[in-house]
Amino acid sequence: MGRRDRRGEMSSMTPAGLGMRRGALLSALLATALLAGCYETPLAPLDARLDNRLADVRLDPQALEASLNAYRAAHGLAPVRLDSQLTAMAQRQADAMVAGNALSHDVAGAFRARLAASGVEADEAGENLGAGYFSVDEAMEGWRGSAEHDANLRMAGATRIGVAIAKSPHTHYGVYWALELAADQHRPLDGLRIGAF
Repeated sequence: MGRRDRRGEMSSMTPAGLGMRRGALLSALLATALLAGCYETPLAPLDARLDNRLADVRLDPQALEASLNAYRAAHGLAPVRLDSQLTAMAQRQADAMVAGNALSHDVAGAFRARLAASGVEADEAGENLGAGYFSVDEAMEGWRGSAEHDANLRMAGATRIGVAIAKSPHTHYGVYWALELAADQHRPLDGLRIGAF
């Protein structure tokens, strides 16, 4: 069992004391549910200092592309290029995470379904999400520090990317990031279909 830290990545909990905590937690959740009734309490806005900092968060897709390509080159991998289809897909995912106030790969639908709906055809694809990062450098550092995210950054077949952010001071993390990576679709004989008449 894990819990989310401020970036949305998993951190571990020790099993010691979980039994006692579960009972107290269950009681607290039940009491909260009964007191909450049938309405949702809006999330409090971010601290004013963070709210001001959030307003300054900007995404420079070319800077992320350059940072990722430098990282890939250091690992002997080919560069990637920005792709409009993947960028649109990333923006829909980031917007959905803000709307749902959730750092989730499934908030806008399953990844494969979103690829198909975006018209993205690829032999290999991946997605990195993040939250609470206030710069391209922070996002890249967070993804490099996570084995699963780093594997996507170093996806050997990747040739194209799309990246987007969405922000709201009324969400848990304030800013949500989506990075889509994909290989080009394999086209036999330079795009000719074998056996097609």
